[in-house]
Amino acid sequence: MAKFVSEKIRMKSSARLAAVQATYMIAYSQRPVEEVIKDFTNGEVGRYLLADNPDGGEEVVAVEPMDKAYFEKLVIGVHKNKEDLEKSLNLFLADGRNLDRYDGTLQALLLCAMYEIANTRDIDTKIIIQEYVDMAYAFFSKNEPKMVNALLDQISKQIRD
Repeated sequence: MAKFVSEKIRMKSSARLAAVQATYMIAYSQRPVEEVIKDFTNGEVGRYLLADNPDGGEEVVAVEPMDKAYFEKLVIGVHKNKEDLEKSLNLFLADGRNLDRYDGTLQALLLCAMYEIANTRDIDTKIIIQEYVDMAYAFFSKNEPKMVNALLDQISKQIRD
């Protein structure tokens, strides 16, 4: 039996995924933020993703509709505060590591998560952390999801508690 998840929750999850993708795209394509946002909200980008199928292969599946306003809030917020977010994340990284040494997708994911934890008070941090950890498992298969979980937990305790 599938778990019941409201349309509103699914749309926020899709917005988070799109925000990570857009943040990555902005960083590596040198395209203007407004243009990238427009491409996502118009459905020109980010409409499909690869998913594992039961046969062990992959298939292209449509992404759930997203909360466009929430997507824009995340992308614009990350972009406007990117330098401060990077500095803050660097303070939390273990062993003097630096954010710019991580994979671009992981950087985008952490920037979006950090922004959301710091600036979204109406959503429980456990939900935010779980969403980004699940996303990390979708993108990575090694230690990254565990690192994301531990890092975001530490950040949320410092920022929200």
